[in-house]
Amino acid sequence: MAEAIIYLNGDRVPESKAGLKVFDAGIVLGATTTEMTRTFGHKLFRIEDHVDRLFRSLNYMGLDIGMARGEMIALSEEITAHNAALLDPHVELGLIHFVTPGEFTAYAGAAAGQQHMKPTVCLHTFPMPFHLWADFFRTGIHVVTPSIRHVPPQCVDPKMKNRSRMHWYLADREAHLVDPKAITLLLDLDGNITETGGANFLIVRDGAVLSPTLRNILPGVSRQVVIEICGDLGIPFVEQDLQVHDVVNADEAFLTTTPYCMAPCTKINGLTIGDGKP
Repeated sequence: MAEAIIYLNGDRVPESKAGLKVFDAGIVLGATTTEMTRTFGHKLFRIEDHVDRLFRSLNYMGLDIGMARGEMIALSEEITAHNAALLDPHVELGLIHFVTPGEFTAYAGAAAGQQHMKPTVCLHTFPMPFHLWADFFRTGIHVVTPSIRHVPPQCVDPKMKNRSRMHWYLADREAHLVDPKAITLLLDLDGNITETGGANFLIVRDGAVLSPTLRNILPGVSRQVVIEICGDLGIPFVEQDLQVHDVVNADEAFLTTTPYCMAPCTKINGLTIGDGKP
């Protein structure tokens, strides 16, 4: 039976045979930059934008993977086309890129001193689990702001998409004590709205779409699509600091993200937003 393939460090390997060494910096330190792109009709949507952001993250990390942007785009399309051909036409794919600094020669990690390391580069796909998000559109999303705050930009620039996400794990656990189905929305150290673990957060007020400033959030590709749609429709798009008070008093709110594109948010911390209807 044909099997999906994964690109890992120059090789195309069956999904069941792929794996990382325990010495990889992605495991030892959680030092990983990543991207996710999805398909529509088995074609990758805005792959150029995602690859451009991946390479900006690699520059920020000081990593050279020995591959140009055009090569990465071609490789992305190759892996996706191969794996999509194994699926029914109505099933869409998510494509994941991730890069780590590579394997340490000793598990001591940074304590082992300077080591020559070759970055780990991986591309893999998965069928999009749309059923997991169906209730978002039936009843709307409930976001909860836990006590754990967003990592300050002075520590890690949020323009780099990364997997160093212990704070998100802990924040999700706290938010789910309030509502097991809640999506975690973090505040910054000053109490401003930032983002969720996988989506940008936007509100609508007086005919304008409002977004937190880019100081504290990832400039999402789906968020950029919303900006472009607003431009086409003549709807103002404004970046400013927002607090929970602004969200509670908004006309509506929504999330933007690659997997499900846009989804309505109808509650924050148990309080209804707008008319409470998706």
